[in-house]
Amino acid sequence: MTHTILGAGGVIATELTKELLKNGQSVKLVSRQPKALSAKTDIAAADLTNYEQTKAAISGSNVVYLCAGLVYDRKVWAASWPKVMQNAIDACKAANARLIFFDNVYMYGLVNGPMTEDTPYNPISKKGEIRAQIATRLMNEVKAGNLQASIARSADFYGPGADTTGILNNLLINNMLKGKKGMWLGNDELPHSYTYTPDAGKGMYLLGQTLASDNQVWHLPTYNPALTGKQYAALIAEQLQVKPAYSKLGGFMVKMAGLFNTTIGELHEMLYQNNHPYIFDSTKFNAYFNYQPSTYEKGIEATIAAAKQ
Repeated sequence: MTHTILGAGGVIATELTKELLKNGQSVKLVSRQPKALSAKTDIAAADLTNYEQTKAAISGSNVVYLCAGLVYDRKVWAASWPKVMQNAIDACKAANARLIFFDNVYMYGLVNGPMTEDTPYNPISKKGEIRAQIATRLMNEVKAGNLQASIARSADFYGPGADTTGILNNLLINNMLKGKKGMWLGNDELPHSYTYTPDAGKGMYLLGQTLASDNQVWHLPTYNPALTGKQYAALIAEQLQVKPAYSKLGGFMVKMAGLFNTTIGELHEMLYQNNHPYIFDSTKFNAYFNYQPSTYEKGIEATIAAAKQ
């Protein structure tokens, strides 16, 4: 079987690639400028907003994983995500390939209680509206019997190498590792789930190996109970043997910083996730695959060790 990863190079795609190679699978990595992770990986250059390039990259694949990460900008998302999703759907139909989409939780909006696979879509942000649109488009194809596909959702994530998109890595772990004051986004008294990236990669791998998992939504393995900002800072500080010193970033500070950094500015509409309990439930996955997600103690220890190297 050939497993093709669209959006190779990101941390989740990399963790998935490691799992596939470890288990002797044939892997093709697709991105604008793909890099082979080993002699056992094939590569193909493609712009996923271009159908012909996407179709050529997917040709001959059995399982396709859509792990693309676009520039964190709602205008870019609005212009590109519908094209990327439609191209992936059409190319997988042409190749008769299964499609697994790595997704986030923006489409759920503000949830009172744990987020599960049955949580209705109720986006309260522009980015959430876009994610709801493309997820619905994919599952409508499944319901029509046109495609074998599933959605694999993750909470905000952290882990070795998640330094570009992992908020926990960027704001707390890396700053405290450098002897600086950490930062916490929003209310530090509330629980906030984080998915450990190796768990997410292993979860994607297991879905790819399991035909019976198709045509439904899965929450990737994530440890519960979630910690609060204070507890994450204390845990990281304990492992680093430093004081749990950090400052809190509120809406005003994010808005001001966004005047100089557009990526930070784009976070402002998502701050509701950090000012209310954010609890991600992966009970369905854990039970089906008999999987025990990594504890925050173990995950943070491994993340710190990787950063030191």
